[in-house]
Amino acid sequence: MFFTESSPPLFILQWTDGEMVHYHYGPKDLVTVLFYIFITIILHAVVQEYILDKISKRLHLSKVKHSKFNESGQLVVFHLSSVIWCFYVVVTEGYLTNPRSLWEDYPHVHLPFQVKFFYLCQLAYWLHALPELYFQKVRKEEIPRQLQYICLYLVHIAGAYLLNLSRLGLVLLLLQYSAEFLFHTARLCYFADENNEKLFNAWAAAFGVTRLFILTLAVLAIGFGLARVENQAFDPEKGNFNTLLCRLCMLLLVCAAQAWLMWRFIHSQLRHWREHWSEQSAKRRVPTAPRLAARLIKRESGYHENGVVKAENGTSTRTKKLKSP
Repeated sequence: MFFTESSPPLFILQWTDGEMVHYHYGPKDLVTVLFYIFITIILHAVVQEYILDKISKRLHLSKVKHSKFNESGQLVVFHLSSVIWCFYVVVTEGYLTNPRSLWEDYPHVHLPFQVKFFYLCQLAYWLHALPELYFQKVRKEEIPRQLQYICLYLVHIAGAYLLNLSRLGLVLLLLQYSAEFLFHTARLCYFADENNEKLFNAWAAAFGVTRLFILTLAVLAIGFGLARVENQAFDPEKGNFNTLLCRLCMLLLVCAAQAWLMWRFIHSQLRHWREHWSEQSAKRRVPTAPRLAARLIKRESGYHENGVVKAENGTSTRTKKLKSP
């Protein structure tokens, strides 16, 4: 027997009189997320003031690099904590040891406390990133790029939460956050030492592997796993969205997002390689002095002495004037 609540308080025990407490989403989640947004803004300011600002002063970065350094610094802290937290939830709930649990017993309406708390914190973080664009005084050129990945995360996290695909969403977030943590760590190391680009090579390899795993897992769970579940009726009241049209839309969204990320990755890598090759060719190109036309200088036989050409026998080569008698 399970006890269900629409939204949990901040801290609550999962066991009540020997029974495990589960939760489902509801209107109270909006108030809870709003409360977590204020907490996230405070934590964001603490990390910025006591960690990032002190490091950036020592590096003496330009305005563009300073903005990217703050962005990567905040995301490194967030992705690291999310990876550890998500890995703990996935392991304790047994989603890694039993992959079939990602689609079995769908819909997953009743959520354990740690799963629901994780999703609410994720939504709160990415929602708090919107006003932070103003507070951090992000350049206008950077705002569209940041809005793109903020909205991308919000759509996928909210979609997994509202469509009762929380188990699959946890595993996909674990893969995505791991690759993103490696990227922002590599960028921080690059700002500290511009000659250090080894982590970027590791991230490039991890990025492609992550896209492959995400697509494979999404197709396996949504395309094949949910298709074999007996309950395939559209019933929003019971949280069941397991129909052919819904599955196609979910797969289309995941595949389109991964294809867009892969296209941006390939485009940025090609641009980076072109810049690298142009720099290498510029270094190898040695500037040559203009060659002067060789002048043919007629030398008279003999040698020069005091500006006068002497013959080999010591006499001058000039013609002697004959004195008139």
